[in-house]
Amino acid sequence: MEASLIGFAALMVLILARVPLGVAMGIVGVVGFALVQQLTYGNPRGWDTALNMIASTAFDTGLAYGLSVVPLFLLMGNLITESGMSKELYRAANAFLGHFKGGLALATVVSCGAFSAVCGSSMATAATMSKVAMPSMREYKYADSLATGAIAAGGTLGILIPPSVILVIYGLMTESDIGKLFIAGLLPGLIGVILYMLAVVFAVRLKPEIGPAGKRSSWKERLISMKGVWGINLIFIIVMGGIYAGIFTPTEAAGIGASGAFLIALFSGKLSFKMFQRSLTGAARTTAMLFFLVIGAVIFSNFINLTGMPMILKDWVLESGFSPFMVILILVAVYLLLGCVLESMSMILLTVPVFYPMVEAMGFDLIWFGILVVVVTEISLITPPVGMNVFVLRGVVPDVKLSTIFRGVTPFWMADIVRLVLIITIPSLSLMLPNAVG
Repeated sequence: MEASLIGFAALMVLILARVPLGVAMGIVGVVGFALVQQLTYGNPRGWDTALNMIASTAFDTGLAYGLSVVPLFLLMGNLITESGMSKELYRAANAFLGHFKGGLALATVVSCGAFSAVCGSSMATAATMSKVAMPSMREYKYADSLATGAIAAGGTLGILIPPSVILVIYGLMTESDIGKLFIAGLLPGLIGVILYMLAVVFAVRLKPEIGPAGKRSSWKERLISMKGVWGINLIFIIVMGGIYAGIFTPTEAAGIGASGAFLIALFSGKLSFKMFQRSLTGAARTTAMLFFLVIGAVIFSNFINLTGMPMILKDWVLESGFSPFMVILILVAVYLLLGCVLESMSMILLTVPVFYPMVEAMGFDLIWFGILVVVVTEISLITPPVGMNVFVLRGVVPDVKLSTIFRGVTPFWMADIVRLVLIITIPSLSLMLPNAVG
């Protein structure tokens, strides 16, 4: 147990020293694994075993069939982004909602939710929708706080509404059914969209001047705007419908989704060779980064498992007499604190291998716990001091102060707290659809 605590401390030092997370986890994992083998288990060849672990982990991760879903979903999202379908989504949402007070912010939240359904990345959603929605909101004199807050918060839906890369990683780490995780994220994701819309309504009620009403569209204009979103709707229905009906696996669904996105973008005349090239290289770079993180996380997890920390923690919790509800509240508090210093993927990779044996032993459903973890992680994406989505947005609109964006997201993370309470107290919100699949 002492070795694992020293390992976590060393890892935090390396992270604070700005060592890349994958490298930091790999270094601590290899050194810790070797020393525990030598000092605890008396293995004189501890370093040889640790170095061999690097090769075997990299080889096994690279060939893992379950991870093949990652580049395919990333490619699907990149193709949709490059082909400009996000603009059509915003145009359609704006046609129906723009004439309300705060309507452009409402349209931003809805279009972020819809774009998340085919993207899978929160930062990509925030970056893409900021380029689409920000000019319109500035044209109608929206306050920068509301405009940037809606975009940053709406972007967080990308890691929950399927397909979600983080849910894929969680499923592989806990050996949970990825298809059921995707389906479990649908209802909490929809609740998130509704609560974000209510947050916009509440903010505009308090200060009507921050979100003036836009132009009312005729029903003819609304129907015309819907023509531009048929492709995204079709891809989502095929991908999630196929998984839900058991017609194909998540990996097969990812391949079909990527192929469908390519064909729709190609035949609509919105995809050039340069766009296709950018989509491929972007997916390849992000995949390489994620695989590097996963390899480092697996090495670090091997070290933690060798020290016995997950089992010791599980036994201690079971013997201490803590109620299951109290344990969940403690874990949520830990995630909220970690969110102040770590970004979302880092938290998942570092904590899930340690916590999930304990959660499973206490009788909690790992599908439900996965959705809970992702919702807590969403909060960290828009809260200081890290707030990755906030910094992504600042990069797109550098004239807006960070303090303004953080002020703008306040109603939205408060809405996230409400959703978190609902998921903890009503587990069926996450489990209803997966249980229906069987």
